[in-house]
Amino acid sequence: MEDGNEKKNNTFTSPYELEGRIPLGQAIILGVQHVLAMFVGNLTPILIIGGMCGLSDAGVMTQVLQNAMLIAGVVSLIQMFTIGPVGSRLPIIMGTSSGFIGVCRGIVSSMGGGIIAYGAILGASLVGGLFEGILGFFLKPLRKFFPPVVTGTVVIAIGLSLISVGINSFGGGNTNGDFGSPINLLVGSIVLISIIILKHYTKGISSAASILFGIIIGYIVCAIFALFLPTTYEMIDPNTNQVIIKNCSWVLNWNTVINAPLFSIPKFMPVKWIFDMKAIAPMLIMFIVTAVETVGDISGITEGGMNREATDKELSGGVICDGLGSSLATVFGVLPNTSFSQNVGLIGMTKVINLFAISMGGLLLVLCGFFPKIAAIFQMMPQSVLGGAAVMMFASIVVSGIKLVTKEGITNRVTTILAVSLGLGYGLGATANVLNKLPNFVSLIFGGSGIVPAAIVAIILNIAIKKDDNNTL
Repeated sequence: MEDGNEKKNNTFTSPYELEGRIPLGQAIILGVQHVLAMFVGNLTPILIIGGMCGLSDAGVMTQVLQNAMLIAGVVSLIQMFTIGPVGSRLPIIMGTSSGFIGVCRGIVSSMGGGIIAYGAILGASLVGGLFEGILGFFLKPLRKFFPPVVTGTVVIAIGLSLISVGINSFGGGNTNGDFGSPINLLVGSIVLISIIILKHYTKGISSAASILFGIIIGYIVCAIFALFLPTTYEMIDPNTNQVIIKNCSWVLNWNTVINAPLFSIPKFMPVKWIFDMKAIAPMLIMFIVTAVETVGDISGITEGGMNREATDKELSGGVICDGLGSSLATVFGVLPNTSFSQNVGLIGMTKVINLFAISMGGLLLVLCGFFPKIAAIFQMMPQSVLGGAAVMMFASIVVSGIKLVTKEGITNRVTTILAVSLGLGYGLGATANVLNKLPNFVSLIFGGSGIVPAAIVAIILNIAIKKDDNNTL
């Protein structure tokens, strides 16, 4: 049944189509849930690395966080609507990459910490982003190294690496003293169950935007719980051994919104670039890694949302945007920006791929960069609320990868590539200390999420194992 807007204007199309227009209200709702899916993850790397470098002491942390939202929105819009060869014209949300946290920690250590180390990270990111952008132009002749069995393996590895992140949020965040509390688990479960019910037992916008409405239900549940349940807990301060009282992680901190300014102009170059080979060399390697991840994310979107493989133009434009967008981010003091796997999972789950709808999420991120009160509404979201949605979204990425791998059937060759790649990749990611006796850069690159070793092994085995070994199981 058509809604009222569609009756008035027969030019409206479906949110499950890439091109075309849908009603503005529907597009905003569908775009907002993409911001909810990535908002916390977009700021976390800056909070971690910026904290190590003393950005708060230097008085620039708030400004860099504000710029991170602006840049995520701008680069997302470029990725979706393209500027020349830059961009994939796919519904991809960009954001500050957590994949760079490990290498950035190493740079901070080698540079002695402080704002100088953060400047060195930005200088290295500028160079690395330009390098990845150039690499994107030469991606077409490299496409033969990324058949479905390889890209599918990378997509599965991405999904597997995120599932533990989702469960961590589901429990309330393991940095909080009430991690795994019954209330956190209950809130996460209510959000997850709500999303399942809305997705499969309703129709229209409530089904397509089930993530958004599930998170809204989570906000409401937390507000109700605060009326009847204790909102604080006691813990021992490890520094003073004194008993301190902290708010439960599921409590909505409305002061975040009240204290945020209404309007603020983003600052250009809040931290100056510093160019140092101790930072540039490991960063160049990480940008090669993130190019592989971007290929996996783009493949996950086209397979999960469109039931097809990505084209050469989409992959090339996406990687170019990934690199040049990261270079642009450094101008505003922001860490490298890449395609957000969280949103790949959201598209795989909802099948909503309409560019107009997803672009509303990009525009909202831009607004958050100018209106901090809007950003604060997203920022106060409890971890367990996000976790209830994340568990399902991240697992959807794995399902998209399985579809890619099995596209040409499960043969002995495919089984070997998949088993060895994931066995080593996921195993090294889950047990990173097995690499501790090797040089530091090895553990930084291969001992993080497991995506890198899985991708490398899959590429090598795809070349090494003859394609005529296609006996099906």
